[in-house]
Amino acid sequence: MVLVSLVDYRQLRVYAPVVYGVAVLGLLVVLTPLGSTVNGAKGWIDLPAGFQVEPSEYAKIALILMTAMLFSELREGARDPGTGRSDPSLRDVGIVIAAGLPLIGLVVVEPALGISLVLVAELAGLILLSGIRLRWLIALAAAAALGVTAVLSMHLLKGYQLTRLTAFLHPSSNAAGSGYNEIQAKIAIGSGGMFGEGLFHGQSVSGSYVPAQSTDFIFTVAGQELGFVGAVVIVALLGVVIFRALRIASRADDQFGMLVAAGIAIWFLFQSFVNIGMTVGIMPITGLPLPFISYGGSAIFADMIAIGLLLSVHRKRQVFE
Repeated sequence: MVLVSLVDYRQLRVYAPVVYGVAVLGLLVVLTPLGSTVNGAKGWIDLPAGFQVEPSEYAKIALILMTAMLFSELREGARDPGTGRSDPSLRDVGIVIAAGLPLIGLVVVEPALGISLVLVAELAGLILLSGIRLRWLIALAAAAALGVTAVLSMHLLKGYQLTRLTAFLHPSSNAAGSGYNEIQAKIAIGSGGMFGEGLFHGQSVSGSYVPAQSTDFIFTVAGQELGFVGAVVIVALLGVVIFRALRIASRADDQFGMLVAAGIAIWFLFQSFVNIGMTVGIMPITGLPLPFISYGGSAIFADMIAIGLLLSVHRKRQVFE
């Protein structure tokens, strides 16, 4: 985080294609015999001394940097000398989407449904913030809706993926199967009450009734052991990080810095909402960690790089004030 914050983020604009290329290469490697499978997803690369790296976590950073670089360069090249306007054209948006599809597609192939949704949210959010005209935005939204309809009608999603996306609507219909995780998560959070059962004293946690307690369902641990008050504190702290990211984006010197900071805010907001939402039954279970809270080397490392990028954008802004 500290090292990244010391780098001039404007230099990263030059190296964005390199970061993008390394991310694509990493996602390709996991699909070879060098990749290892965890929980049904072939998304990790084994390293010496028992370490593992998950390239899809770094794809989030690569997509943000590449999209920000493309929009800023295309916008500068398309500036109208008469009006001074530089709205992205439909062709510009098409180039950005084409650049993002390899990352999203390779993550889908793993398959890592949760991270692919984060990538889609990042891409959609940055397109929205790029200054695209409303009529083209509506056209893209309609095209996206048609794409989702086609995916569902052609049964491109695997059975367990579709079950994950729909089970949260009626978890009690299969309480011992697809609805088990959600039901146990609700029980754990509800039993915490106002102040919780005490740190390391959660009955559902100690009994391992809730799966993936250190990663995907770590918010249930907070809810049961720290109660409503502790859960609210965690949500508030995440909210502060997201608010500060948006504030940095609004004060950035250039469009590249603005889009980088905004993309990170979208990433943290979407991932936090989905992770917390799936533990309380308002979102499907997609296997996303809670930023800064869930256990996981690659996820935490990617989060720290993102914070370093935010600090770099903020620090360079202060130099010119």
